[in-house]
Amino acid sequence: MKKQINLRKSKGPIKLTIAAFLLLFMVSNTVFSQKQVKNIVLVHGAFADGSGWEGVYTILKNKGYNISVVANPNTSLSDDVTATNRVLDHIDGPVILVGHSYGGAIITEAGNSEKVVGLVYISAFVPDSGESLLKLLQSGPPSPNSGILPPSKDGFVWYDKTKYHSGFCADLSKEKADFMADSQVPVSASVFGSTITNAAWKTKPSWYVVATEDQTIPADAERFMAKRANAKVTEIKGSHVVFISQPKAVAAVIVSAANGSLK
Repeated sequence: MKKQINLRKSKGPIKLTIAAFLLLFMVSNTVFSQKQVKNIVLVHGAFADGSGWEGVYTILKNKGYNISVVANPNTSLSDDVTATNRVLDHIDGPVILVGHSYGGAIITEAGNSEKVVGLVYISAFVPDSGESLLKLLQSGPPSPNSGILPPSKDGFVWYDKTKYHSGFCADLSKEKADFMADSQVPVSASVFGSTITNAAWKTKPSWYVVATEDQTIPADAERFMAKRANAKVTEIKGSHVVFISQPKAVAAVIVSAANGSLK
């Protein structure tokens, strides 16, 4: 009888230990999952549209991420930030906000949303508070192959079709470049003079992809803006639309941001 009682007593601590282990496992699993941001919002820039994100979108979608692509109208910085915030409002949980080119200015403002936990800039502008794109463009020598034209009579800026392939997307096929040039979305000239109210990168972790062959925003200008924002930098050999020509490499940076933004 005494032996039986001792056996029962010994089972108690064992059961408690297993229960404690399971509880610890569940808690650690929950904490780990909370650090994995699953929502990613992609913002295009000028002279292009959201379809350019298809390659990156497919890779991230296949990895289990929830992806939203903003169709910003490029009609003003305010309009484009509103379009991005509209998408953010429909998402539950933390978000990694990604912007290409002029889209960098958009995410710099929209990134102040409490849902945004990290910013990823892809060959993008990264303006400071009170700074405009025009000021950034004038701070260094322009790329000689850039095809950004002066504003037209209706106040919109287009990219010169004769330079679109060489200046905007030299690492894509001519057929692809021709289609993109003919379907480009012009941008309101007003965006170049608009200033950022509050630069989100000052309080949110940032990542930056420098396109080393960029002929629209010089690579050195990209490096300057990335360093100023204290962003984690990845350099990829590619044109201004490196996210189209090198989707795997760009997606890897976004995944890194999603995994590291809540640490």
